Amino acid sequence: MTDEHHGRVLVGVDDSPHSRLALDWAAAEAESSGRALRLVHSVGPGPEVGYDETGAGLTEEVFEAATGLLDDCRALVASGHPRLPVDTALVHGDPAEAVLDAAEDADADMIVLGTRGRGGFAELLLGSVSLKAAAHADRPVVVTRGAPDPAKGGDIVAGIRDDRDEPAVRFALTEADRRRATVRLVHAWTPLHHAGLMVPQVDDMDQEQRDHAELLSRAARPGKEFPGVNVVTELAAGAPASALVDASKEAGLLVLPRHPAEGRLGLPLGSVTHAVLHHASCPVAIVPVR
Repeated sequence: MTDEHHGRVLVGVDDSPHSRLALDWAAAEAESSGRALRLVHSVGPGPEVGYDETGAGLTEEVFEAATGLLDDCRALVASGHPRLPVDTALVHGDPAEAVLDAAEDADADMIVLGTRGRGGFAELLLGSVSLKAAAHADRPVVVTRGAPDPAKGGDIVAGIRDDRDEPAVRFALTEADRRRATVRLVHAWTPLHHAGLMVPQVDDMDQEQRDHAELLSRAARPGKEFPGVNVVTELAAGAPASALVDASKEAGLLVLPRHPAEGRLGLPLGSVTHAVLHHASCPVAIVPVR
């Protein structure tokens, strides 16, 4: 096995329980997909590791603690996945930027992060490391929640917003093909969203429903390239975030597209993605689309 042919999963680690969940999930994902694993720990903003001409640098205590953490995480992976190729990287700077830079340097095709952390990966509330990375990465970012092992089953749910979401659908199909799982394409719509105080005509509502059903049908087309994957479509009337959080309760992975922010004040991840990341019952993969 070589990294050049099989890719790499990169996971951000620290000493928190949420990081351990991310580490377990990333190791299982890397092994099941035939990829290598890179463990990354950030010591936060500050000088480079080592010493410069002024003598500034990490203290020996901080350096030893950081490298010791990486060694411990690597040993944990080796105990459960002895044949998995694993390497480590100690990085510094803004934690979210450090993760993205490390993923680019490693040519990783997936980033895995926990929902909260300590040290270099502190916070996952709004504006935290995982959300920042998911909002700006040019590759899929998985934020782990729920069960730690991607091989333990459960459907792959993909939230569909519009016709730009094919990359997210293909990501879901690829994951499902390896796991022998079903893909559920979920699209939610609110019939009275544009009605205001006017009650729409029944014919108008029927046509709107048909339009949304046709969108789902188009989204399912890449499934023909994965004959071993069962693809089902689900059209839900109601709030998209609620529909996706409900779907996550029986899922092994929830896949969401990340659209470019709309306008100067648009949220990089969108309100639906924010809500799902905070309330989903399974890991959530954010896939950038153009």
